[in-house]
Amino acid sequence: MKASRAPLSVEAAQALFVYNRGVFDRFVARVERLPAKASRRSRGIGHLSLFDTLVHILNVHEAWVVYIVPGRVRELVVRFRQPDRHPKDWAGFHAYETLVWTGVDAYLAGLSAKELRRTVRAPWMPGRYTVSDALFQTTFEEAHHLGEIIGALWQEDRAPPDMTWIDIGRGPVRKATRPKSRR
Repeated sequence: MKASRAPLSVEAAQALFVYNRGVFDRFVARVERLPAKASRRSRGIGHLSLFDTLVHILNVHEAWVVYIVPGRVRELVVRFRQPDRHPKDWAGFHAYETLVWTGVDAYLAGLSAKELRRTVRAPWMPGRYTVSDALFQTTFEEAHHLGEIIGALWQEDRAPPDMTWIDIGRGPVRKATRPKSRR
């Protein structure tokens, strides 16, 4: 695929991130309800604990959407070392989460078709790719890590939150209606 072609429309990208955030919020609520030891215990998943995996998902969104895509790569190198990117408790997590989602929302509010086709580059990845590719990267990485959390919850017979596109993307659930019969 050429860098000049964006597989996402602006509306689809924005809808995808509304979904990402909705799913993420459900997982945060689920993990936060667990006993502290259960949320912070190493489980042998990519970022060890459920809590740290949620932090990593925020790190990914911040790095790509707040720094790399807008062309603030030099700032990101310094930002990587900041202690607020590595919260140790839920209060720090929620402060960091607010910072990240505020940055993501601000970026997405100004998204355009031309912007989706623009090329970008992350220092740790070879080549160049489009903004659209970067937005997919954050989405797929979130899905991957939420899958780890799902597996860890299942190992303890704990149910993960619902996360279907239809349930989250359609807004409040309306009562089902039956078609009127014809007589």
